[in-house]
Amino acid sequence: MLKGSMTALVTPFHNDQVDFETLKKLVDYQIDKGTHALVPVGTTGESPTLTHEEHEQVVACVVETAAGRVPVVAGAGSNNTQESLRHMRHAKSVGADAALVVTPYYNKPTQEGLYAHFATLHEAVDLPIVIYNIPPRSVVDMSPATMGRLAELPRIIGVKDATGDLSRVSAQRITCGEDFLQISGEDATAHGFNAQGGVGCISVTANVAPALCSELQTACLSGDYAKALEVQDRLMPLHQAIFTEPGLVGVKYAMSEPGLCLPDVRLPLTPLSDATKVLVKSALRHAGLSN
Repeated sequence: MLKGSMTALVTPFHNDQVDFETLKKLVDYQIDKGTHALVPVGTTGESPTLTHEEHEQVVACVVETAAGRVPVVAGAGSNNTQESLRHMRHAKSVGADAALVVTPYYNKPTQEGLYAHFATLHEAVDLPIVIYNIPPRSVVDMSPATMGRLAELPRIIGVKDATGDLSRVSAQRITCGEDFLQISGEDATAHGFNAQGGVGCISVTANVAPALCSELQTACLSGDYAKALEVQDRLMPLHQAIFTEPGLVGVKYAMSEPGLCLPDVRLPLTPLSDATKVLVKSALRHAGLSN
């Protein structure tokens, strides 16, 4: 079962090309620091600006490097059902443990269209699916009722919920059942999400603070919310600083400070502003991650 701290893994670049050697080092680093699962080529992995070939190469690299030490949930979402099918089939072929599939963005399907999209993927590929519901980016919101219908399908196993609405956890427990995996997609509210019935977080901040994020999630899973809150207090300024601008830009800059990877991103994203760099550096110190 997927649970705990699951890192929404960045895709490192060098000279605007995917830096696979650094990617392998990041996989090892994450596992060594206690990360419970890896989620490559989501939004934080810059999937919108990777070619299909790069997307598939990153998934294959992460699966091969992880070598079964932790589950790999491959990003496989698109607003084109056929494109999602391609990514899911590839993820299955290279040994990914599950697929993360975002609600189709931009073309704004109805609830019935959302159901049909996910049901089609479920029937076509024998790979567990985690729904990614993020209305601020996709401009569609899967309702708890629609999610409940999808939860009846055996390989639709959970949701990455980035609605920011903690009441959704309880609502979805009613429609989807207690065994349906509810995973936070928002670092800042992950502690409260777990208290409502969540089982972990697909985290951006975990790229730079994997041990702390793992400690927080492990405490939550053991029911020690007081300990988890202490860790959350250390991490909260970092969550806020990273998301002052697009999160992957913030976290790549944070990762560049200890030399984990370069801060490079692809257009239309641009490097972090000087003002936000100051916030990130201060937050790293607050978390005890730099001097």
